[in-house]
This record gives sequence, C-alpha cells and structure tokens, in this order.
Amino acid sequence: MKTPIKVLIVDDHPMVAEGIQSILESYDDISVVGTCNAAREAIDRLSTLDPDVILMDLNMPDMGGLTATEIVLEQRPGTRILVLSMHDSPEYIASALNHGAMGYVLKDVPTDEIKQAIDVVMSGERYLCTGARGSLEPKDASAREALTGREQTILLQLAQGKSNKDVALALEISVRTVETHRKNIKRKLGISSTAGLTRYALEHGVLQGTGARF
Repeated sequence: MKTPIKVLIVDDHPMVAEGIQSILESYDDISVVGTCNAAREAIDRLSTLDPDVILMDLNMPDMGGLTATEIVLEQRPGTRILVLSMHDSPEYIASALNHGAMGYVLKDVPTDEIKQAIDVVMSGERYLCTGARGSLEPKDASAREALTGREQTILLQLAQGKSNKDVALALEISVRTVETHRKNIKRKLGISSTAGLTRYALEHGVLQGTGARF
C-alpha cells in the first residue's frame, strides 16, 4: 500500500484548520500529522511531525506565512509549501511563489481542489487554483509591465546591495524619488522584498557584466 502523504495544517483560525483536517482525513492516501495555530509552533514541531506538505496561511499574529515558509525551506528543503489564503491579489501570490511556495490555493475553493493541489505539489509541479492562475502572468516577460530605463538602472543599483541613499547620491536624485521608483519596480515585477529583487536581477541577467559580487 502506498505511504500516505503527511500533511501539516498551519492556520491561526482553529475552525478553518479543523475543517480542512476533516476534509483531508476522508482520503485514504493522506495523513494529517498535525494542526498548528501559529507559525512558530509549526517550525518548532517540524522535526517531530516530519510533514511532506504544509498548508500555510499567510496572515498569522506571531510570524507571517512567508517568513515561516523561508525558515521551513532552510531547515527542510524537501518540504512542499502550499499557501492557503483568502488573498487573491497578484502581489500576494507572486510573493508567495518567490519565497519558495510550491502552490497557492484560495480558501473558498471546492474541497476536492485542496486534495488535487496536494497531489500536484507532491509530484514536483507548481499548483495555482483557478482564481490565482492569472497571477503568474506578471512573472512572464511578455505579459509583465515593462520597466522604464531609469527603473532598470535603479534595479541594478539595488541588486548590488546599495541603499536608497546610495542610489540617490549615485544618480543625483532625491531619496524620495528612489523610494517611488523602488515601489513601482516591486509592483511591476510582483516582488515584495529586496532579496527578491536581487534574485530577479541574477535570474534575468541584469547583473551580468557589472562586476557585482554577492
């Protein structure tokens, strides 16, 4: 008999966690190894519970789901993180994927879609529910809103580790102008963190030939 997929549910709303647990426990090939109401608790119990898949809420009081996702993947890189959230904006979805989540499912999906999402990420594929699927488009070069020349210059400076003040001095513009450009760059690329900007710059060749070192 096939070994059941071990699933850990992390959500600060006990009723949501219990509801998902009851759904998943109706499947013979899934074993819910635990439910945690806080991200820190989930991290502390990782080695004991040894989950294959973590259903991770984004908004929790002690630690955000994105931070928790990064910590989990640092400690146990093979774990599949499947974000389960009420937020359907492209920024949330792109940010979750940039932080290492394998999938994104909205909390209002049909119950069998959660099971489908678990199966897909366990196979090594990325999963986006129907409501979230269109949010991958900003990551495609053909669909993404193009950066201006000035924004590309500022992205390069930021990816080299320079502060807003450093960039302002180098380009002879105000710090406030740099901050505005930085917000626009993050919005256009669907990236929420400076680390994400650096990763984007490396992956898309922005840093090639600059002599930058990390």
